[in-house]
Amino acid sequence: MTTGVRRRMGVEERRQQLIGVALELFSARSPDDVSIDEIASAAGISRPLVYHYFPGKQSLYEAALRRAADQLALSFREPREGPPGARLLRVMKRFFDFVEGHGPGFSALMRGGPAVGSTTTNAMIDEVRQAAYDQIMSHLDIADPPVRLTLVVRSWVSLAEATALLWLDGREIPRAELELKLVHDFAALCAVSASHNEEMAAVVLRILEHEPLEGPIGELVARLARPA
Repeated sequence: MTTGVRRRMGVEERRQQLIGVALELFSARSPDDVSIDEIASAAGISRPLVYHYFPGKQSLYEAALRRAADQLALSFREPREGPPGARLLRVMKRFFDFVEGHGPGFSALMRGGPAVGSTTTNAMIDEVRQAAYDQIMSHLDIADPPVRLTLVVRSWVSLAEATALLWLDGREIPRAELELKLVHDFAALCAVSASHNEEMAAVVLRILEHEPLEGPIGELVARLARPA
């Protein structure tokens, strides 16, 4: 973080600097507790100059959330190489890297923070969820997904979000355990849906065809098959 250093910047460079400083502060503390004076001090400029680039804290807050949302959406991108379960586990590791590094900012993004009811903030949240959904569907390689698969994937995205928010409240469960659990949760949701529908059963069989016994989904199958 820049502190007490003044240098001339172009308009866009200064805007990006302020967004970065604000996001760093919002990631360490609740946005409600961060003042414009703190942002100005951390950026090495005066309070009036902050208002020259942003009309108020709300607009700067939303710009910082925009950057956070873009970074979070990127965490779901994964090369289409290797078994689906291993890919999803890598995604979960990056997802929790972001959550752990931007705790208050992540909470503010997903819970609304000072922008509760803001159309802009709600749209950003929807974009992140849609990015996650699109990436999962891409890895399943299903161009025209059945409605039950759509329900499963969207339900799982909501579950991952809720799990991360609950984990931030106390961090009582090891991250690695939750990352693996969410992969298992995805497989379990698919399996339950498959037990009710032949189309979903075909989807699950396609996934299992590419899963090694030592992978995260293979591990779940082995656990379930183990005698009580």
